Amino acid sequence: MRQNETIPLKQLLNEKYGKIMCYPRHDLRELRRRIKELKKLGVAAVEFAGDKTVFNVPVLGKGYVGVVVTAITDQGKVALKVRRVDAGRTGMQHEAEMLRKANSIGVGPHLLNVTENFLLMEFIKGTLLPQWIETLEGKETKPRVRKVLRAVLEQCWKLDEIVLDHGELSRAPKHVIIDVNDNPYLIDFETASLHRRVSNVTSICQFLFIRRQVAKTIIKKLGEISQEELIKTLKAYKQQRTRENFEKILSVCGLHDV
Repeated sequence: MRQNETIPLKQLLNEKYGKIMCYPRHDLRELRRRIKELKKLGVAAVEFAGDKTVFNVPVLGKGYVGVVVTAITDQGKVALKVRRVDAGRTGMQHEAEMLRKANSIGVGPHLLNVTENFLLMEFIKGTLLPQWIETLEGKETKPRVRKVLRAVLEQCWKLDEIVLDHGELSRAPKHVIIDVNDNPYLIDFETASLHRRVSNVTSICQFLFIRRQVAKTIIKKLGEISQEELIKTLKAYKQQRTRENFEKILSVCGLHDV
């Protein structure tokens, strides 16, 4: 396991860290500019920690738009998303706008600040949903899983209601994190949109209950559900996105009385 490193801003000029802060290449001029941005955001140091690695340095995550690390600020520890220099987007404003919209209905980590190259968010200490489910044992497993899955579906319902499509929930092993109090968070809104048909509830149900490895694990913890009946209710919901049809989905999934 790689050791966590907390690096003050001046030491980010080291090529080892510069390649991450300007991923995927070390660009000293761009790096100096980004360090100034970080100072304005109140960042004192960057912490390289997590289960993923970039150039053999631990990070929280890496995607098409950015690399996620933790940062130490005057507000405490936060999650810091760093825009890749080769990203297709010119800034972080789109993701910030999507996250702000999600936050307005109590979904997602809290947005703290945004600049051209950085997104500051609430740091959620927790475990990705598939790993969280796999590690559960004992008589409390079933009620805990049911409670978390009901909360995840309710958050997706809220997103559907405000016509904000997350865009990545049909393949969501990296997009749902469970904190130490069993509170789920939908994360990573970089491909979210207000301009396409929403499919949050249908997508997350496909991921959780239909033909995915995580679905097999959930069945072991909760018991079988009728996939045929679920597909039928999902089709009805897709045609008419009502609370009544959503409740039918919860019922088929065994989550209605949670």
